[in-house]
Amino acid sequence: PRQVAMYLAKQLTSRSLPEIGRKFGNRDHTTVMHAVAKVTELMAADTDFAQDVDLLKRILTV
Repeated sequence: PRQVAMYLAKQLTSRSLPEIGRKFGNRDHTTVMHAVAKVTELMAADTDFAQDVDLLKRILTV
């Protein structure tokens, strides 16, 4: 869940990786980079997961 939240924060805001990391408990920007890469990889491999993430994205942008 935290990795998905970091992914969405990066996709839906103009915040930098360090800014997002700070909001998630002072995590390093590389942790956010890893989260974005991992979620992107999972979305490519699992269509159900990708649909869930896309649904969250649509809900958050309404």
